[in-house]
Amino acid sequence: MIALDEWQERARQWLASLEVEFGRDARAGLSQDEDLAVGRRYMAAKYAAGFSGITIPTEFGGQGLTPLHKVVFDTLEAAAAMPMGYFGVSTAMPLPLLIRYCQDKAWARERVVAALKGEEIWCQLFSEPAAGSDLAGLRTRAEQGDAGWTINGQKLWTTFAQYADYGIMIARSDPAVPKHKGLTFFWVDMKAPGVTVRPFRLANGDIQCNEVFFDDVAVADSQRFGEVGAGFRVAMETLMIERYAASDADGFGPSLAAFIELMRGLDLGGRPLLKDGRVRSAIARNHALRTGLDAIRRRAMLAMEAGMEPGPEGALNKLFSVRSRQKLSELALDLQGAAGLSYTEGGYTKADWGSSWMGAPTMRQAGGADEMLLNTIAEKILGLPQDHRPDKGVPFNAIPA
Repeated sequence: MIALDEWQERARQWLASLEVEFGRDARAGLSQDEDLAVGRRYMAAKYAAGFSGITIPTEFGGQGLTPLHKVVFDTLEAAAAMPMGYFGVSTAMPLPLLIRYCQDKAWARERVVAALKGEEIWCQLFSEPAAGSDLAGLRTRAEQGDAGWTINGQKLWTTFAQYADYGIMIARSDPAVPKHKGLTFFWVDMKAPGVTVRPFRLANGDIQCNEVFFDDVAVADSQRFGEVGAGFRVAMETLMIERYAASDADGFGPSLAAFIELMRGLDLGGRPLLKDGRVRSAIARNHALRTGLDAIRRRAMLAMEAGMEPGPEGALNKLFSVRSRQKLSELALDLQGAAGLSYTEGGYTKADWGSSWMGAPTMRQAGGADEMLLNTIAEKILGLPQDHRPDKGVPFNAIPA
């Protein structure tokens, strides 16, 4: 297996060689559809160079390397501003589930390779209008018949569903049992009859989230992941992965080094801001927090490398990294004065403070809202008693709607 330092240098050189064609400056001014086309070319080049599917087993078209190899590459790739956003969900959450649960392994390998090459895109259909972070409260129905399943309902906040070929989803298959037990997990064809996708614009101008409607959508039983009624457990596997994949220690905002560099050129009352005690205190707090999150993430990667499942500590990573991003971005804008009011639509969130601040509230909802993450930390990490839940143990169809 290739050593981490050798892998890092190889990745750095390869990314540098593609910056002119695929980097942030090369994509400035492109429409979203044009940028997606560039992203597909980048994904194909990445696959050909052996940097795709880093932790995916070789028999499924991946590299069979460790999570630490993936962290090293992902960090360099994000810093290089490569067009990965359209494929982040697609290559992170669905592929491990395909490998583990798909009954047709040859078909699963085809889908994995196509996703890694950027030829196909997957989305994740979890949130609903009446059940956001309370995943077990969803109302999309899956009814079983002789020919398979029929799905009816609505999903919301589905990232890049407008481009997706396939999706993973959870639906209610038995409303007569408590809400966590009557759920079943499926993959679905996003081009199937009865699937309607409606994109909408976010506060920062991005068009990446969607409403998705299912009207009598036929799904074969072979499209089921896991046992009937065990969908919540499969979904938790997905969310554990997402809470490590959905955020780095910077919360996918600008780095602390970028904040320090910005401060070098600013002063307050003729005195450099880097000499202001309040600014230095903010830098120190963020450094301590982000270093701690890096340690938690690295520990999780080592655990996964040893064959263990990702744990609830991912809630810490997701919660505090995005909070840190939001507060630091707000401070960066405030300290720039009137110049901080300038806004570049479509700005890269890891380099643009305005885009980072505008997009942070969305990130605080994605993958579980703050309140749900705090509950996870309290119950699963600190061992505190659960909040009172009046619907616990009650059949779903007996819960007042």
